[in-house]
Amino acid sequence: MSFDASRLQKKISATFEDLALLEQALTHRSIGKNNNERLEFLGDSILGFVVADEIYKRFPAVDEGVMSRLRAHLVNRDSLAAIAKKLKLSDDLVLGQGEMKSGGKHRASILSDAVEAIIGAIYLDKGLDDASSWVLMVLKDQLELLTLDTATKDPKTQLQEYLQSRGVAVPTYTVVSTTGLDHNQQFKVECEVAGLSEAVHATASSRKKAEQKAASKILESLL
Repeated sequence: MSFDASRLQKKISATFEDLALLEQALTHRSIGKNNNERLEFLGDSILGFVVADEIYKRFPAVDEGVMSRLRAHLVNRDSLAAIAKKLKLSDDLVLGQGEMKSGGKHRASILSDAVEAIIGAIYLDKGLDDASSWVLMVLKDQLELLTLDTATKDPKTQLQEYLQSRGVAVPTYTVVSTTGLDHNQQFKVECEVAGLSEAVHATASSRKKAEQKAASKILESLL
């Protein structure tokens, strides 16, 4: 195998009878036919079901619209990429030379697909109960922070409340550049949080949107 299966299983807290499934889950389509796209398709469906089921249990009085927004907060590319980073999956991805050279092992879409593929692989190897348990384990922190306010509060508010609850100063936002014509400007914003080694940058068509994007990025790295 192209990676240490024992170390990887320990790292992701999952054991496999069929180690080929685990390898396939980390193999990008740039390698060839035996890639993780089919596993990712399967894992995506299982992830959506498990999260929907958990939200249904945790919030018995909310309507379908609120449930959908809560699920979207957890089941999205950036959220899953954050999980992949927490599990340190980048070094275990199997990528073609082109993807490696272009920084594919750090790309959010590739990382999120790998997480979903692992879910699919666990399902095929051990069944739905084990796959569900793994999903709930990797989403444990996010699920604990999930409230009805999550469905309505914007990322800046969520970040501020998250930091304040831990005794950390509120973040600072600075516009570092403005480009484009008046009717099509792009604002680049820097967000700094005490305790984080690097500031986070985001660009959008307004200062407010850029600040929200930056806050969202930091939340993803913290959760």
